[in-house]
This record gives sequence, structure tokens and C-alpha cells, in this order.
Amino acid sequence: MNMLSANLREQSSTMVKILHLLDIVVVGGYLWLLLAWYQVSWNFYYTRFLLITLVLSLISFQSFQLYRSWRGWKFYQEFLAIAKAWGTVVGVLLFYFFIFKISHAYSRVVFMIWSLSTPLLLFVLHVIARKILQYYRSQGRNVRHAVIAGAGDLGIRLAREVEAIPWAGIEVIGFFDDKIKENDAMQVMGKPVLGDISMIEEYLSCNDIDYVYIALPMRAEKKIFTILRTCRSLGARIYLVPDLYTFGLHHAEIQSLGNLMILNFNPNTEWKRGFDLVFASLALFLTLPLTLIIALLIKLESRGPVFYRHRRIAAAGKEFDCLKFRTMCAGAEEKLQAMLAENADLRAEWQRTFKLKDDPRVTRIGRFLRKTSLDELPQFLNVLKGEMSVVGARPIVARELSDFYKESAGRYCSMKPGVTGPWQVGGRSDVEDYKERVELDDWYILNYSLWTDLKIIAKTVRCMWRGNGAY
Repeated sequence: MNMLSANLREQSSTMVKILHLLDIVVVGGYLWLLLAWYQVSWNFYYTRFLLITLVLSLISFQSFQLYRSWRGWKFYQEFLAIAKAWGTVVGVLLFYFFIFKISHAYSRVVFMIWSLSTPLLLFVLHVIARKILQYYRSQGRNVRHAVIAGAGDLGIRLAREVEAIPWAGIEVIGFFDDKIKENDAMQVMGKPVLGDISMIEEYLSCNDIDYVYIALPMRAEKKIFTILRTCRSLGARIYLVPDLYTFGLHHAEIQSLGNLMILNFNPNTEWKRGFDLVFASLALFLTLPLTLIIALLIKLESRGPVFYRHRRIAAAGKEFDCLKFRTMCAGAEEKLQAMLAENADLRAEWQRTFKLKDDPRVTRIGRFLRKTSLDELPQFLNVLKGEMSVVGARPIVARELSDFYKESAGRYCSMKPGVTGPWQVGGRSDVEDYKERVELDDWYILNYSLWTDLKIIAKTVRCMWRGNGAY
């Protein structure tokens, strides 16, 4: 296969050329429309300004790879690239104003609106272009062909991920692997093993292949190096799929340490802290009258403190006092020990779930608070202190971590526990299988995002309203 033709086919499609032209038209046309709208007359300064802007846009948009293949990438990643490219253009223009002292020749209102809203228009244009391409790809057009080096668990997982996003327009032709000749999973997926790793070079030379995905374990560094050394000049783009599942975390990112590249396995939770502070502050402020009423009702029904403190596991395995409204009568711990000693069924239920469905120690107001989950409102104070997050894994005790989490203990301790989470909204206390609870916590730690948190919060409100599964 001719390397030049493969590159031209990937980089110089008609859609890319049209999109590039439309971007320039949007940048210049939008400026002209704003000037007309605000009745600013066009003059020599604006002509020079537009020419400089178009040249900068051509250079910056290409430098930030706005016209690369975005197959399989998320929309926000493309928006960030557009914002960076446009921010560079605006930064150079501001420098131009400063150096030549000619900012007075331009409408500041028009420049501000134009500079702030243009990236949004460009993003909308790119989204429309991607949607058009996705439609054609879902119809079997504009498809790119790929092979996967490695037919193990990682290779199969990659193939399934590609099949799950048909709009990306990537078709897996088959696999290359040294160990597997016939594999049931391959037959189920309908993808043949095309040969061993050493045959990839010959296959690429004789076939039109756009992508090569290396899905080999990290211990196979010699095979990976061989593929990179022999196949990079054969026209296909080569991608290495890191076997990060070996280490139990998805949220890993590549960073540099001097001249070395390192993988950071510490979850990026900076955005969560900002979100937690804002949400918890608003929640405490809006529920302050309700909090005072609940505190008064607790004191009126039974003696004892308003809040109940219990030691739970925080990030890095440290312990903290988790706050709740007290929902039990005084001396609840002593009564529990006596109940468990006398009743084998209660003891078995407690050992299985660390809860009692019909707990006689719960007060009337406590039963209502548990049913609606209002007993957990004070945990927003834990959030403000940095001990918990609004959304996260369940707050657990040290015994649960050692007895049930085992291999998942490291993942659990990598993040803060949450006021709510997938366990609370997915059946809540009705989930009796403790293994399922651990799996739900694992799922969240491996898949958390701002959108996931917002969905869980919305589901939590619905569960509180309905009182599903809480006791």
C-alpha cells in the first residue's frame, strides 16, 4: 500500500477542506455581522484586522490540530482544542493592539462579543460536521479499517468498545496474536486471527489498513517495539492501548518527570473539590430551617445528642467522624450487643449487611429521617471539611474494608466517600449481597465524572422523595 495515498485519504478528505473553509468564513463573517448590527462603519483598520485574524486562524487552527480525525473522541475534548486555538488568536490580537497602540480604532463591545462567542460558533459548526460524518459512517460509508495486535482480554475488550460506537466509523478486520490460533471469543465476535505478530508488517504492505491498535500486555515490550519499528512507515496510524486494567484504575494520565514519561494513577479530583464546596454550601444554606426543625424534634422525642458520630474510612485509609442526625434511642450500642447475643437471625443479618431492617432501637422521627435519607444532611459538614465528597463510594467502617473489599481496598481508599452514590440510588439498603455493594463502589471509582455525579444526585432526590429501599 502506498504510504502517501493512505495519508492523503486520512488527512485531505473533502469534509476537512469544507470545514476549514467554513471556519474562516465564520470568523470573518461573524465579525462583519456584529459590526453591521452595532452600526460600526467598516474602514481600513478593520480590513487589516480581518486579514491578520484570518492568517492567525489558519496557522493556529492547524497547529492545534482542529482538523485531525476525532473518531471516538468526546465532544468536550474537541471544544477544548477549539478554545485553545482561538485563545491563541485572541492573545496575539491583544498583543497587536498593545504594540501599535491602536485599540481605539476598534469597537471594544464588538471585539469582546466576537472574541468570546466565536469559539462557541466554531464548536457548533464542528459538532454539525461530526454528526453528518457519524450518520454516513453508521450507514457503512467513510469507514476506516483497523487490526488489533493482541487477542487477549484487552484486545477483545478493545474490539467490543469499537463495536459499541459504530458512529466512529472504525471496522476491526481481525487480530494478530502469537498464542491464539482459534478462540471462541473471536468466533462469537466474528473476527478472525489473521496471523502472528511477525506477520503484521507483511499484512500492512498488502492491505489497506488505517489503524493498528497494540493491545499487548506491558511485559511484551519486545513485541511492541518490533511493531513500532517495522510498521510506522507503512501508512497506518499506530496506537498503543495501555494495559491499565492490570493496575485496577482507568483514571490514569501521562505526565512528564524531567525527560521521563510517567503514568499518574491518582484520580484527578480537583474539579470534585470545587463542586463539593459549592454544592455543600448551597445545600446547608437552603436546608438550614429544616435542619433546625429536625434538631428540635430529635431533642423532644428522646434524650441524647442531636448528631451521631461514627468512625468511617476516608481517602488514603484514614478515619474520620461521619456525622448523621441521631435516629436511635440513647444507649443504642449496648442494646445492639444484647439483641445480637439473644437472636441468631438478627446476628446473621447484621454480619451480612451491618444493618437491621426492623431495628427496634430506631425512634419515630428517626424512622422518618432514614426513610427520606434526611438523617444524612449533616454529612455536608464533612464535605466542607474535606473528609467526604457529595458523590462517592459508601462510607464504610474499617472492618468492612478489611473483610469485604480486599483487592478493591486500594481503589476505595483512592477517593473520598460520598454523601450519596451508586449504591444509595441503585436499590439502597435493599442490596443484600455485599459483593454487589463492593462492585458498585468499584464501578463508581473507575467511571466517575461530573456528568455521572449530576445523574446520581438527580436520582438521589427521586429516591428520597419515594423512600425506596431506605431503613
